[in-house]
Amino acid sequence: MRRTIAVLVGLVLALAGGACGGKGGTAATPAPAERPAAGDHELTLRHDGVERRYLLHAPPGYDPARPTALVIALHFFPGSGAGMRELTGLDARADRENFLVAYPDGRDGGFNALICCGSADDVGFLTTLTGHLVDTWRADPDRVFLTGISNGGDLSFRLAVEATGLFAAIGVVSGGYSGPLTEPDSYVPKRPVSVITFVGGQDRYAGIFQDGLRTWQRRLGCRPVAGGKPAAPAGLSRADARCADGSDVTVWSLPGMGHSWPGATTGQLAAPDAGVSATDLIWEFFAAHPRRT
Repeated sequence: MRRTIAVLVGLVLALAGGACGGKGGTAATPAPAERPAAGDHELTLRHDGVERRYLLHAPPGYDPARPTALVIALHFFPGSGAGMRELTGLDARADRENFLVAYPDGRDGGFNALICCGSADDVGFLTTLTGHLVDTWRADPDRVFLTGISNGGDLSFRLAVEATGLFAAIGVVSGGYSGPLTEPDSYVPKRPVSVITFVGGQDRYAGIFQDGLRTWQRRLGCRPVAGGKPAAPAGLSRADARCADGSDVTVWSLPGMGHSWPGATTGQLAAPDAGVSATDLIWEFFAAHPRRT
């Protein structure tokens, strides 16, 4: 239901924006020079003639002289980077593991992903943002990762395909690989991108997500990998596969969960009783999957 409402609301916002002719906003003031340092930062990046906003968390151990892993976290629709920060709790994990986390804002609360929302060049924006964080904040280009939920999860799949070689792995929660863009068999990454994803059995889009995962794995020649991984908690299941290009796919199926972020204790779409922590599992997966050359 949320996804259907999201699409409808997105259309209303798009029409409203057109009717207003883009007026009513104030001119963006120049952003101050960035000084990479530990802490929380509210930043902007001009892309496609628009000031795009994002939050950036640098852990206490951050050293701008050393390459640092980066996770970019994409929110649901309608949502914001601040809401994604609250939902995922990634800052606390970043403080323990010493990585950067960026939380971009979509335009009008959403990202132009595979089936929703808007028409912004979000592939271009996130490509530019990643390059900026590599150049200015010394993000390690071999350890750049992308995670997202719902609309943000859909965009994670889109970027895995269209931003060739940029992201080493993606973590998708309650999102999928579906829609018109994904119809050609050629719509797959040209360089390895590993995937960890979480699908709730009570999510009305679970079937779409599962179909998309089967298509992804068929196109990339993925084969099941048995053993060698911790067992899933009772009532949950985990499936691992290795693809022909060397990438990995891990699928967590949570029969009792809806359209949510497993293990989140606060924020919209939290699922504290899901049985696993998506935040912890996603980071552990990312840490084990730097970019393949």
